[in-house]
Amino acid sequence: MIDFFNNYGAQMMRLIWEHLYISIIALGLGVIVAVPVGILLTRTDKLATFFIGLASILQTVPSLALLALMIPFLGIGRFPAIMALFIYSLLPILRNTYTGMKGVNPDLVDAARGMGMTESQLVRKVELPQAAPVIMAGIRLSGTYVIAWAALASYIGAGGLGDFIFNGLNLYIPELIIGGTIPVTILALLVDFVLGRVEKKVTPRNHVID
Repeated sequence: MIDFFNNYGAQMMRLIWEHLYISIIALGLGVIVAVPVGILLTRTDKLATFFIGLASILQTVPSLALLALMIPFLGIGRFPAIMALFIYSLLPILRNTYTGMKGVNPDLVDAARGMGMTESQLVRKVELPQAAPVIMAGIRLSGTYVIAWAALASYIGAGGLGDFIFNGLNLYIPELIIGGTIPVTILALLVDFVLGRVEKKVTPRNHVID
């Protein structure tokens, strides 16, 4: 163990940073796109069926295949990897945003409208606060997925802890495989824990989550 850190410690820290970098950007893009789209879809049920179905189809594409498909269009490196991970992050966030907004107590919505709130105020002050725990659950799930799938980004030259895993497999060096796998697992658990704490923070006091 000590020898491994002596030999690969600096490289591991660099790869952890690269792994987090592409994962955070991909997840951030997923949140920026999927949450507003999910809110808009609550106003148009027909479009909701189409978009959620489309996101479901995209997520059925194997992650390695999706990364490979990015190469002819976007080349290799971090950008195509981020785009692929962004696509994979969409479905849980989009679906949970739609479900959370639709699950808001209609009596609260009617009362807010009766007070003269505009649609924008209704979303910001009533629906989003009530739906926040469900939305955060989707972001939490996507965050865990993205951290795990980012290990495959090394396949198209994006770096990250997948470098250790693929090099270990290619060179038959078990220490590199373990040195890549364990940090990915720890990062996924850490992200899940942090986003779980955020989920509890945004949960209204009268709302119970698991």
